[in-house]
Formats: sequence, C-alpha cells, structure tokens
Amino acid sequence: MEYKWVVMTVTFVGVFMAGLDSSVVIIGLPTVLQDLNTTFVHGVWIITGYRLMTTVLLVSLGRIADMFGRVRLYNFGFAIFTVGSLLCGLSQTGEQLVLFRFLQGLGAALLIVNSAALVTDHFPRRDLGVGLGINLMAANSASIAGYTLSGVMMGLFGWRSIFLINVPIGVFGTLWAYKRLKEASRRDVGRRFDYAGSSLYCLGLSALLYALTVGNPVSQLNLTILTVGAMFFLIFILVERRQMQPTLDLSLFKSTLFTAGNLSGFLNSLSFSSAPFLLSLYFQMVKSYDPFEAGVLLIPMQVVTFFLAPISGKLSDKYGSRGISSIGLALNVIALLWFSSNQDAPYGLILIGLILLGVGRGLFTSPNSSSIMGSIPPERRGIANGVRVTLNNTGNTLSIPLSLLFMTFAMPYDKLSTLMGNTQPIGSGELAMLTTALRYAFLFFGVITAIAIIPSLLRGPPTHKDRNFRQGTPRISPGDHN
Repeated sequence: MEYKWVVMTVTFVGVFMAGLDSSVVIIGLPTVLQDLNTTFVHGVWIITGYRLMTTVLLVSLGRIADMFGRVRLYNFGFAIFTVGSLLCGLSQTGEQLVLFRFLQGLGAALLIVNSAALVTDHFPRRDLGVGLGINLMAANSASIAGYTLSGVMMGLFGWRSIFLINVPIGVFGTLWAYKRLKEASRRDVGRRFDYAGSSLYCLGLSALLYALTVGNPVSQLNLTILTVGAMFFLIFILVERRQMQPTLDLSLFKSTLFTAGNLSGFLNSLSFSSAPFLLSLYFQMVKSYDPFEAGVLLIPMQVVTFFLAPISGKLSDKYGSRGISSIGLALNVIALLWFSSNQDAPYGLILIGLILLGVGRGLFTSPNSSSIMGSIPPERRGIANGVRVTLNNTGNTLSIPLSLLFMTFAMPYDKLSTLMGNTQPIGSGELAMLTTALRYAFLFFGVITAIAIIPSLLRGPPTHKDRNFRQGTPRISPGDHN
C-alpha cells in the first residue's frame, strides 16, 4: 500500500472514534440519566466535558506535537481514548461518567489535532483536498453513527455499549498506529513550551464554555464568568504578542487565506452543529418520534455530506476554494431559513432542507480546510491545524448553548430547561412556544451563516504575501505589530 494511504487508514479510524463520541450521547441522554439516577446538570457535562477537553487542549497539543513529533502523540491519544472509553462504560455514577468523559476528551484531542497534520504531511499538494476530504468523511460517518447507531445499541445492549464498542476498535487502532506510522515532519526543535500562554488560553476558553453551558447564560453569575473569560483572552493576546515562542503564533493570521478560512469555518461550524440538536428536539418533542427514529431521519443530511466531502476537495484542488466554499455556505443559509419557515411541514419538505444542509456542508468544509492548511509552511502545520480545529470545535461546543439562548427569546429559560429533561408529552401551549423558539434559533443561525459568506468571498486567490508566507517567511518579531 502506498504510504499516504497507510496514513489515511490510521487517521480515519482515529477521527471516526473521536467524532463518534462527540455526538453519541445526545439522543440517548435521558436513558443514561435515568439509569444512573443523576441530574440534568450532569447530563449537560457528560456532553460538554468531552467537547470542552477536545477544544481547550488543541492549540497547546498542536504546539507540543510540533516540538516532539506528531506520531508519538497520536499513538498516545489512541491509548488514552481507549482507556477512557472502557472507564465510561463501567461508570456507576454521574460524577464518574463526567470525569471519564474528560479523560476521553484528552485522548480525542490528541487524535484530532494530529490527524489532519499527518495527512497534510504525507499527501502531495495536488491531492491535499482529496486527503482532507476523506479525513472529513470519517468525521461525518461518525456523526451518522452517533445519532443512529447509539439508538440501536442502547435498545439491544444498554447505554454502556456505546462506550464499550470503542475498546476493541481502540486496541486495534493503537497497535496499527504504533506499527505503521513513522515521523516525517521536521521537528520544531529549540522552542520552549509557552506555559503562560497555554494556561491563559485554557482558562479563558473554559470560563467561556462554562458560562454558556451551565445555567441561564444571561444570569448575573454567568455574565460575570463571561467577563472573566474575556479578560483571560485579552491578557492571553497581550502575552502572546510578546512571546518569542508563543502557543498561538499570531503571525499565522498574517495570511489572508488562513484568517478568512478560519473565520468562515468557525461561523459555519457554529451554525451547522446546532442543526442536529434542534432537529432532534423538533422530531422528538414536536413530532413525537422516539430517539431512534429521530436519528434515522437525520441520516440524509449526513450521507450527502459524507459523499460530497472528497468530491468537493478534488474540485477545490482544480478550481480553488473560494467559489466552492461560498456556494456551500449559501446553501446552508437557505436550508436554515427553510427550517425556520416550515415548522409544521411534513417530513418530505423537511427532507429538502436536510439535503440542502448536507450539500452545503459537503461543498464548504473540504475546500475551506485545504485553503487553510495549504497556506501554512510545513513546520507550522501542527499548530495551524490546532488553531483550525480549535475554532471548529469551539463552534461545535457553543452551538447547543447558543441554541438554547436563541430559543429563550420565545420561551423562558426555566421552562425550556424543564422540557429538555422531561420525557413526557407536553401541552399544546408549551408546544406552540417550543415551535416558535425553534423557529427563532434556525433564523438566527441562518443569519450567522450568511455573515460567514463575507470572509469566504473576501479571501480571494493567494496573494504574493500568502505565497511567501507559505514558503516559510520568518514570523514577525515581538512588538512588530505592522
């Protein structure tokens, strides 16, 4: 087997596992809470704790991977994820499951941050879009399994099986990665680890995500936490601008392609990731489908994205990323607005929106990722991919709390929180409020996606500065802000 495909097989398995466990609990969460006799707050953190770890650690782990080698950390991530999955499946309390989900998230972060960088290292530039597209297929297929396979397995074997199934796959992946992967990137030796910057970044992002995932996001306490998080980020930026060897190399954002691609990617991730959650609420609470049926009804969206990702990557290799990515975003805007105006429609009309959303996502993600990663010199791709995936994961993590925030414009937060943890049928009055709340959320996310089209279009073709930067132009020195 040509070595680039060896790399692809290993990274496909790792990304699949990490992506699967980001969504696998969402539809079956009430069953988990009932079996463990735990609270809805624990339920929030069973989902958010995993996503938090895969978000706050990515930039730091990207920096470490550049220093010590991507293969070594990738193998370590496989082992940690496998152990974390086993412990999650054996958990006896809500607290234990939250703790072990954090451990799982650490392993997933090691897998995610190194996978695209390994693909970029071993695929030639002319095939990079295809390589990243296949890598994206792993994430999309995992999402399909997360929303559907979880319902089947929980019905047949109980909720613990959704974690324990990772163990044999993880053992195989760990051994396969150890035996076959070899380091090809040039280590960024001579650099020191930026403890101050890394700590500030983790504290700031943790505070932000905590305030938006626990309790009323507009309460006085959470607004205070948001302010503290913003202060951590401000101090982080000031520290990084003066660091000789920063965690977040701000010179990366001198590239127009890198900056525009990451901004549009973050906004699209924020909106797209909200759709499965909102549609799951719509199918289960408005249309009264059971969790398994709700997962099955979401399949068309994910299947379309799955098959389009490598095709759009190939097209971007030939025609460029700007036009294809922008068309994908426009289709997502249409889909989200479609959902906001068809709340009482039969599934046939909802299916049109699902297909549009899947096509839009499939056209956007691979070309956008190729544009970002191809704009960076090889020795910086670890930290660059860490930044890219961190922004995408931040969008994923913020999507659910922002969905709830937008929904509170039509329904009080306390009533909405009660409905989230209630498996009983709801009254007609509450149903009307919930329908309006879902409409508001889809509408606001449609507006956010429309805004993402602006940087996608403005990125333009590679400039002379971008080409010089990609070839390894030295970064600006501390204090040079021009």
